[in-house]
Amino acid sequence: MEVKKRYISLYVENRIGVLAKISGLLAGKSYNMNTLTVGETEDPTVSRMTIGLTIDDITFEQVKKQLNRCVVVIKVIDLSGVKIHKKELLFIKVSSCSEKDKAEIFRIAQAFHLEIVDYDRHRVMVQCVKTEGENNDMIALFNDLFVNRIEVVRGGSVAMEAISTQNQ
Repeated sequence: MEVKKRYISLYVENRIGVLAKISGLLAGKSYNMNTLTVGETEDPTVSRMTIGLTIDDITFEQVKKQLNRCVVVIKVIDLSGVKIHKKELLFIKVSSCSEKDKAEIFRIAQAFHLEIVDYDRHRVMVQCVKTEGENNDMIALFNDLFVNRIEVVRGGSVAMEAISTQNQ
């Protein structure tokens, strides 16, 4: 059975306990979530969840069926095989920076279209909104250049179906 990365999007009721209910349902069945993001939609009574799973086809079908039966779930969208736009948020903080280090971080930020969101005399914080793979590459680059001086925080991927197949 082939295991692969899959993404599913849920529209759910925006109320207390829904996140715990959905994550508990998945964890209770020993399904491992790689990423989970949730946020309010244009309708304040509805939230949209994006869940990333590494899972086989049969198990994935079971997950979708279980989610569809859940009373707090309004709609389940399988993003597998669909053209999507997907990004995740990453912050990298570099500590103990010399002036040379800071100059290098600013050059990297310019070259890779990152945003410097905060800095002081000895630290710089960079924001990166890219794909999971591109963010992994950024972490590796910063880790190589600033060994044992980086702190990383990343959010899960958010994804939405593409409008056009031309802009992938």
